[in-house]
Amino acid sequence: MAPKLPLRDTVGMAIETLRANRMRSLLTMLGIVIGNASVISLVGVGNGARNLAEGQLSTLGANVLFVFPGTNDTRRQGIEVPKTLVLEDARAIAEQVPSVRRVAPQITLNEVVQAGANSKSVTVTGVTPEFLEVRRFELAQGRFFSDAELRGARNVVVIGPDLRDKLMPSGEAVGRNLRIRDQSFEIIGVMAPKGAVFGANQDEVAYVPLPTMVSRLSGRDPTYGVSLSLISVEARDENSTGAAEFQIGNLLRRRHQLLREDDFVVRSQKDALTIVGSITGGLTLMLGAIGAVSLLVGGIGIMNIMLVSVSERTSEIGLRKALGARSSDVMLQFLVESLVLSSLGGAVGSAIGLGAVAIVAAVTPLPAAVGTGTVLVTVLLSGSIGLFFGVVPARRAAQLDPIVALRSL
Repeated sequence: MAPKLPLRDTVGMAIETLRANRMRSLLTMLGIVIGNASVISLVGVGNGARNLAEGQLSTLGANVLFVFPGTNDTRRQGIEVPKTLVLEDARAIAEQVPSVRRVAPQITLNEVVQAGANSKSVTVTGVTPEFLEVRRFELAQGRFFSDAELRGARNVVVIGPDLRDKLMPSGEAVGRNLRIRDQSFEIIGVMAPKGAVFGANQDEVAYVPLPTMVSRLSGRDPTYGVSLSLISVEARDENSTGAAEFQIGNLLRRRHQLLREDDFVVRSQKDALTIVGSITGGLTLMLGAIGAVSLLVGGIGIMNIMLVSVSERTSEIGLRKALGARSSDVMLQFLVESLVLSSLGGAVGSAIGLGAVAIVAAVTPLPAAVGTGTVLVTVLLSGSIGLFFGVVPARRAAQLDPIVALRSL
């Protein structure tokens, strides 16, 4: 029985064979390169979407709760939300829930805001001074509403930085006036940049005192009174959020005389993070699966080219067997060739994918990122695909009859 060929010699022969057919080898690797680059870049984009959402939610504060009107079903379906929260609910939460530190009710409308010749359709929100502390907002210029302005329902407004740039791109905003629904409001402050929260750009919002919103813009509902769009609640600390959520729910059920389904929804930052994590995790998985299809196509390409290579190298295989090479040696050489093609293609594709992720992170707001574990798994997967799809050509080469193979010389 012929001695077994050392693995080092087998690997050397496989590499020399691939080097002798550089163009074919490069084209064969192309599918794996594209597949790996797709997986890395798409997973990086998915991770970036999750990081962006989690970063935005983290600015809300770990001990902040949000009370929305309506049920989960109405909010998911996007139909008109019923007016189930009123200003008295917010006052009752502030006075009767011991786990709560501050409460910030708000009313939100979409209005056209105008300053000189510039106008913009934006969100106008009526709030109280507690809004700054509860929602972790800061001022870049000017000041926020005073208690006197709140009680007097003064026409004053604080605007976001993006709104300032669009309405007053070339001048100082504080001290100037803008118009909302044909009423003049004095700008007393400009918010510091906040970004998007719950999908809405907080830097393009105009904030007015809540009594001003009721008396000048939203009005009172004849049945419900002052209906609220949202109640933001700050618990005493992070450990009190669970107790505050429970107590708020019980209080509102008593006030609304509910026996079955709630007509409000209480959400914490942790709930929002869980929902966002589920959504973005599914998105990342889907994007990774799309990239994995490219890897599969690349593996099929390797098998196709290797089968062609077996047909072209029939005489070489026959000569090697006639000189004493085992079938296992021939099979191992073809497997090594497949492994080298797929692994090298995986490494090159991963490098391209990492470069694409870095570019996305540098030129877009998306903090795209890929962990080392993902890169290693992708490279190992591409190598495994090369081995898997290289088995059929390798077995066909190993099973060639040397006498038949030599006839092709």
